[in-house]
Amino acid sequence: MTDSQKLDLILTELQGVKGDVKDLKSDVEGLKGDVKGLKGDVQGLKIELQNVKSEIQGMKSEMRDMKSDIKALKDDVRRLDRKVTEVEIHIETVTDRNISFIAEGHLDLNRKLDDALKAEHLKELYFIRTNMIDDEIRKIKDRLAKTA
Repeated sequence: MTDSQKLDLILTELQGVKGDVKDLKSDVEGLKGDVKGLKGDVQGLKIELQNVKSEIQGMKSEMRDMKSDIKALKDDVRRLDRKVTEVEIHIETVTDRNISFIAEGHLDLNRKLDDALKAEHLKELYFIRTNMIDDEIRKIKDRLAKTA
């Protein structure tokens, strides 16, 4: 092979390589555009991720507040439970006993009242009888006065 043929062969090969380089260059340019698009997408994702992080921080803060509120509610429920228990014990030990004492005293008063009413009833009967006897005596006096 002559030098000229060799050079032609090299030139042909170089032109093929040159075409491949141009194809690679256009591919690289396309990739650069894709990379720029990806960078924009990544920036958007970063912003969204920041928003999500701030929302999560807000939720954590709200959760802490809720936990403290729940703790306060539990303390209130315990306190109320103790008070209800104290009231139940008071009702059972003091109020129920006092009601029993009052009821027993009321029964005694009721019996005494019944006894007093019986005596009062007898008095009423005696007054009625006395009035009747007085009326009879007056009638007898009137008849005696007419006959005398």
